[in-house]
Amino acid sequence: VNGPEVAILGVSRSKMSPVWNGETFEPRLMLPLALSYDHRVIDGAQGARFITALSAVLSDLRELIL
Repeated sequence: VNGPEVAILGVSRSKMSPVWNGETFEPRLMLPLALSYDHRVIDGAQGARFITALSAVLSDLRELIL
């Protein structure tokens, strides 16, 4: 992270991966995300909440429309 930036979001290429749904494996599209931030500005808990919220929105894009 270079000043004056306080965070960088890395988005990798998506790929299909098997995910256990409790009974069987099913194919799911996975999008790896990485968040790097300046700990002097952003607390670790805030960074974790942000990446969790972003993941929730990206997993159901209908939320962006509503």
